[in-house]
Amino acid sequence: MIRNKERITAIKKDLFERIKEEHAFWSYDNNAISLSAIPDDQLIALTLRFLDLPEIKQLFLIFSKKKIKYAWSRLLVPEGDYLYSINRFFAWYYFGAKRPDAYLKSLQTRHMHQMVPNY
Repeated sequence: MIRNKERITAIKKDLFERIKEEHAFWSYDNNAISLSAIPDDQLIALTLRFLDLPEIKQLFLIFSKKKIKYAWSRLLVPEGDYLYSINRFFAWYYFGAKRPDAYLKSLQTRHMHQMVPNY
């Protein structure tokens, strides 16, 4: 993992610019959105959603696997069927799930239980 703050900032800027090129912020004025307005977990989720393997690899240079997994499980996994194929790949390839389908189902169920209050 890279520890040099200037290098980390450069990678974040590069990822942000690539995300903008993919029109991820289509509902915003391009000049109104800035890297400083995006928390790390959102940058991670947007990179996973819109960019390719070389850019995703850069995430692992600047963030811990734990932080990436947390952002993924909190922001992308709950989307269920919409992102099912890509989430299945992430579960297997990046997070070592031996049974990605069952793993995703358990994460989605856990997320739903957190949203619904116990009566």
